[in-house]
Amino acid sequence: MKCCGLLTAQKEPVPLKSVEVELEVRAHVATVVSTLNYENKEDKPLEAVFVFPLPGDAAVCHFSAKIGQTEIVAEVKEKQKAREEYDDALSSGQQAFLLEESDQSPDIFSLSVGSLRPGESASIRLEYVTELAVQADEGLRFCLPAVLNPRYQPQGSEDVCIQVTSVPASLVPYSLSFSARVSSPRPVSKVESNCALDALQYLNTEQTQATVKLAAGHKFDRDVELLIYYKDAHQPTAVVEVGQASAKPGSLMGDPVVMLSLYPEFPQAVMSSVASCGEFVLLLDRSGSMDGSRIKSARETLLLLLKSLPIGCYFNIYSFGSCHEHIFSESVEYSQKTMEEALKKIEEMGADLGGTEILEPLKHIYSQPCIPSQPRQLFVFTDGEVGNTKEVINLVKKNSGSHRCFSFGIGEGASSALINGLAKEGGGHAQFITGTDRMQPKVMQSLRFALHPAVVDISVKWDLPKGVSVTCLSPPITALFQGQRSLVYAQLTGKSSAAEGCVTVKYSLAGHPTQNQLHFSLKPAEDTGITVHRLGARSLIRSLEMEESELRRGERDEEVKKKLVELSVQSGVSSAFTAFIAVNKGDGEAIQGPLVVRNVPTPWLTGGCGSLRSLTMMQGPMVFGAMQSNMRMTRSACASVAKQRMMCDSLPMFQCESISIEHKQPPRDPLLQLVSLQKASGCWVLDPALAAALGKTSREVEKPKPALVNQEVWATILALIWLHGFKMDAQEEWELLAMKAVSWLRAQNARRVTECVKAGNALLGCHMQKDALGL
Repeated sequence: MKCCGLLTAQKEPVPLKSVEVELEVRAHVATVVSTLNYENKEDKPLEAVFVFPLPGDAAVCHFSAKIGQTEIVAEVKEKQKAREEYDDALSSGQQAFLLEESDQSPDIFSLSVGSLRPGESASIRLEYVTELAVQADEGLRFCLPAVLNPRYQPQGSEDVCIQVTSVPASLVPYSLSFSARVSSPRPVSKVESNCALDALQYLNTEQTQATVKLAAGHKFDRDVELLIYYKDAHQPTAVVEVGQASAKPGSLMGDPVVMLSLYPEFPQAVMSSVASCGEFVLLLDRSGSMDGSRIKSARETLLLLLKSLPIGCYFNIYSFGSCHEHIFSESVEYSQKTMEEALKKIEEMGADLGGTEILEPLKHIYSQPCIPSQPRQLFVFTDGEVGNTKEVINLVKKNSGSHRCFSFGIGEGASSALINGLAKEGGGHAQFITGTDRMQPKVMQSLRFALHPAVVDISVKWDLPKGVSVTCLSPPITALFQGQRSLVYAQLTGKSSAAEGCVTVKYSLAGHPTQNQLHFSLKPAEDTGITVHRLGARSLIRSLEMEESELRRGERDEEVKKKLVELSVQSGVSSAFTAFIAVNKGDGEAIQGPLVVRNVPTPWLTGGCGSLRSLTMMQGPMVFGAMQSNMRMTRSACASVAKQRMMCDSLPMFQCESISIEHKQPPRDPLLQLVSLQKASGCWVLDPALAAALGKTSREVEKPKPALVNQEVWATILALIWLHGFKMDAQEEWELLAMKAVSWLRAQNARRVTECVKAGNALLGCHMQKDALGL
């Protein structure tokens, strides 16, 4: 702790005393109200700077401060004007509060609380709305990112990391309380969390409303994650929300806005087929923060992925840190030889490549020519701790026509803006793996998506009554997956006596034109407030931000920026070019004395980097927030510091060769042991290693083999019986490689299969039927 300078010699207190979070979930939309309570216990006026994460797609829509009995509600203003107003207020002795989004990543915000007098308290209220992502098991995921991991800024960029520090989670000097209220048209079946919760309390007999609270004693050692499950939840729906009476008719906030939730259902014949082609490019983060269980789980996942790839495809594996490496100079055809070579290299992979520079390996991958008739599928595994999020996402969008990108955020604090942005712009699917989650089932679900035919030529057609027109607020849909939700926001202008509208989503799947239709009532829903308007505005703001970044420094750029600022101010939703500003003119009495800056610590996790943590503490900053005293800086200088503070990485100084870690592999679990023995073709070989994986001796396995049956056929049937008999709880992990084994058996025209299954059951103590094995 002393090496990091986590505490001053006087152990001066940090002014943030407590954080209270209230979550209200309606179906799949969440409204979050956070209250941050500050107190200046010092004998000097104080400015507190608190850098914290929010979900990347959140629409921040309210910010207010209460000092004593006086409440000041912030306004959204153009960012530079807001900063100048904040500076002017502090210079004239007034209290001011500034909330702004990072220029580099939309999931990081900094809150400046200016000029708290000695002994004075302030209560900051922050509100945002966000959509909840659908998980592989159909749960809806809400994440309160209590932990902000360091963000790595690539070498040579204009942002230079400054020395800031943090405190371990156990020493965070403020408390967190968290409560949630859930309501839905369908019953709430359960609510789960990675943190201890009090019991779920139902508010009605239909069980469509419930409340839950975080148990006392939260230690700040993880994000707070809720998984909400409804009965028969995922059905197509439409919610129409009435416009604000005070807003101008014809404007976004004055007109009704509709939110469509689409769940496409594809023909079973198409879904049961699996592609036998494709170029699979796997990109693995090997920065220092991936050490320990993260890199181990990633290695095991790559094993499963490789074993599940179809014969006839191409693949390559890249890894990155401060530099990047690849197993093959270009993608190679999948065979026993190339698979074995790749697996050997995977076994040697450690979290030993330094920082997190993801941009360069992506550029290298995109520079490689695509292979004809082999659609490129990119799988990105990272803990998402990068500072140049927008630049990375823009690169993926620029190349979206040549590939699909599937992204995986590993561990606490992974940037939701990066992980969701990669998948959204790359036409793929995003997954988050936190706490005790197993990476494998989520990755295998994405592989199944990748192996299914790509949905192309997607269009949305509106059929509305005469007199009603539609303006889409969402970007065009670029990807559809079986059972996965797609959200569309649209502004409805005009009036009609008709009560119903219709939307049709058309697309082509495996060469077959398909469509899904949804009829919906134009009657506005009750009690939604302006949540749907804010989410629609946020969707349009994000699209305009992407457009602005592509047009940067051109004439058209200024037009887009102007439109973006106007929309942000009109809707009261923050953007990259606006900020919330509140000034308390109060009694006009100037605040006396020099202003002290106190940067509020953010907790860091104790388990992420294993043995590297001690090295990291010596080398540089851990996580944002510090306990340091400075004289008052100008707002522009402070903004620069806040921006730089957001960009620090736990390992900025390590080069690729600077750390050598010896990997001693613990014994594999039985499933991975069996999977590792499968050949690229899909079969298993009858040898001592297979016998050991099945818990038998070689003699025990060989003796019951029916006469005239090929040894590989017998071995493969035994492996299938073992998987179905003992590992059904992990079926999603081995399902694809079992399908490959069945295809191989069919190709052999194997004899005496029924007899083999009967003998295998007797040997392994199972009761599997031939058809249950897919035979």
